[in-house]
Amino acid sequence: MAYIFEPETTKSVSITGEIAQYPIRRIFCVGRNYVAHAVEMGGEVDREAPWYFTKAPHAATEAGGMIPYAPGTQNLHYEMELVVALGAPIFQGDFTQAAQAVYGYGCGLDMTRRDLQQVGKDNRRPWDLGKDIEDGAILAPFTPATVFGDIKDQRIQLIQNGVIQQDATLADMVWSVPEVISHLSHYYHLGPGDIIMTGTPAGVGPVQPGDTLQGHIDGLAPLAITIGSVE
Repeated sequence: MAYIFEPETTKSVSITGEIAQYPIRRIFCVGRNYVAHAVEMGGEVDREAPWYFTKAPHAATEAGGMIPYAPGTQNLHYEMELVVALGAPIFQGDFTQAAQAVYGYGCGLDMTRRDLQQVGKDNRRPWDLGKDIEDGAILAPFTPATVFGDIKDQRIQLIQNGVIQQDATLADMVWSVPEVISHLSHYYHLGPGDIIMTGTPAGVGPVQPGDTLQGHIDGLAPLAITIGSVE
């Protein structure tokens, strides 16, 4: 097929122990999945059902280097998260089918223009400018679920310039991974290439050019990134 310009290369993420990479089709993000984070943001958890926002695939970038400080904001924040990568199709699935659809897990950062997100909240407008940021979904290599095992009380941490800022466990999530996948599958035909960023613990905060961020989840490849200047 001929195109009027060359299509962009598919974004992808490394896989621990593999040469092949995981191609990214869509990025879903769970809002307020840790009670303490909801409180620090002045809100509360909706316990009736999880809710979501999205990032376009262009937001994905692999950890290990430098990302520019996002343009158009004076208050860029980090949010450390467990990322779930799907490896099988699922539509209107139950919890068992949801668990079986998982390919692997990884560490991720949901970078957020907090000031623009707040403008959206205050005016009941979409969050796109606050959340859908180029290089705003930073991903460490994925670890297959068969290697990682079950999600229990693994520790999740974010370290900024050597100081621990976020420190919680995956057991603190309000909605479990199977619950999230099952619920989301009633609205989308999910499948390989779809990743879900499962929410962030309390302790989010701003970054400045020159900052170094390190993310850790027990049993997963760690994440590291440096914040550059606006480009």
